[in-house]
Formats: sequence, structure tokens, C-alpha cells
Amino acid sequence: MQRHSTILNALLALAISSVSGALWAAPYHGDGHLLGTPDDLSWGPVGSMGEGAEIAIIEGDLSAEVPFTFRLRLEDGYEIKPHVHPAYERVTVLEGTLHFAHGERFEREATHALPVGGYAIMSPGDGMFGYAEGETIIQLHGTGPWGIEYIDPADDPRQ
Repeated sequence: MQRHSTILNALLALAISSVSGALWAAPYHGDGHLLGTPDDLSWGPVGSMGEGAEIAIIEGDLSAEVPFTFRLRLEDGYEIKPHVHPAYERVTVLEGTLHFAHGERFEREATHALPVGGYAIMSPGDGMFGYAEGETIIQLHGTGPWGIEYIDPADDPRQ
């Protein structure tokens, strides 16, 4: 499992760095302030999520053991296939509605609607899935290294 996680994290780092320019930013260490507006964000594709999802890194290097903050923009109807992460996932809905659930099998009727301001915290290794209603923007934060492993390898767009 450790070897699989290491390979997964290396692939994630490669996928992120291969996106138009390096989509990472230095971790914020409390020197002064880090201020920005949505117009300051640089969006790019998410190799680990495929078509219909974009990422904007606010801070951090997702492949390193440092704090990170990033946003995901999901098109209307985008399905987040069942997956797990190696660390806690902390999500806040900023736009649209995220329908989200715990589990290893995609079941729309099992999801909970999280409107703007809604949040979710999921434990490492716990299966989860969901879908977007309307264009949906979520913000995630935590400490890396970050990665995603799909329950069913056939759902992984990197294959």
C-alpha cells in the first residue's frame, strides 16, 4: 500500500506540473498577507479528474508535505467517481451545489446536497463520490502530499 501511495503521489505531481505551467505556489508561512480575488486565479485541467474539471492552486505544492489550498471548478452534471485520498479532505462549496456522499459505489440518491457555504470533511482512505449541480466551485485545503485513487481503476481518466 505504501509503494502504491508513493507511485500515486508521483503521478499526481507529474500530472499537476505538466498542466499549462506549474500549477503550484509556495506555501504561505505567515509573512505578511496573501490576498487575492477570483480574477487572480489561474485555471487549468486536472489530469486526475478528466474533462469537465479545472483546478486553480492558491498555495502549496500538492506533492510535498506542506499546507495547500486549491479550488476545483466542475461543470454542471460532472460526476466525481468513487475514490479515496491519502489525507483528510476539507471542502467548502463556493458556487453551485455539490451533491456528495460517503461510499464506494456511485449512487446519486445517496448524496447530500451541499449548497453555497456547505462543507464536508472526509477521513483518509474513506470512499466518497458526488456530482455537481450547476457550475460548481469548491475549495479544498489540507496538508500534502495530496492524491486521488479511484475505487474502480476504470474510472481513472489517467488510464
